[in-house]
Amino acid sequence: MPYEAAKPDLAPSAEELRARIPGWGADNPPEHRRTWQQRDDLEPTGAHWSFPERQPEDPRRERSIEHAMLPPVYGTAQPLHGLSGRIRRFAYDNLSETKNTRWLLLVLGDRVESVGAHARSLLSRRPDDPVTLTGVLAEGRHRPLASRFGRGRLDLRHAWLDPIVVVGPWVLVAAGVVAALRRTFTQRPHG
Repeated sequence: MPYEAAKPDLAPSAEELRARIPGWGADNPPEHRRTWQQRDDLEPTGAHWSFPERQPEDPRRERSIEHAMLPPVYGTAQPLHGLSGRIRRFAYDNLSETKNTRWLLLVLGDRVESVGAHARSLLSRRPDDPVTLTGVLAEGRHRPLASRFGRGRLDLRHAWLDPIVVVGPWVLVAAGVVAALRRTFTQRPHG
């Protein structure tokens, strides 16, 4: 079709669509839906919904800038805290849900929280065990080769990265701790 100044009407009419596509127009008003029938002989089910009583709004609770208010009921068990909370708060308070920057900042907040959790674990009496927690030991007992090869799995492309991503940070932390301890104990007092 050659270019014309007037825009051609390419969309079919509602009647054409209704005739061609079974069920088209399911979001129309009920009287225009093919499957809608007015029935007065049904017994009441007891189902009803009314707007619940609003929970008092907490100004510290995260809310997208697109929404005028928080939902009537919301959770308060995990308030934002620390550096990760400040990163997330900035994303919620300043950026739209349509912005990739917002989502990247929320992921960054999650990563910062993860690093903090690992650090707290290392300083506790029972630190996390990355070997058993990741399931690496189960790999050898549950057909590791048969479950990977000959099945068209796409994750094989990055499988070589998994040990680096999972165990790498732990190795770096351990190397840093060993280096710090060596420096501390090998320094001789100047005299």
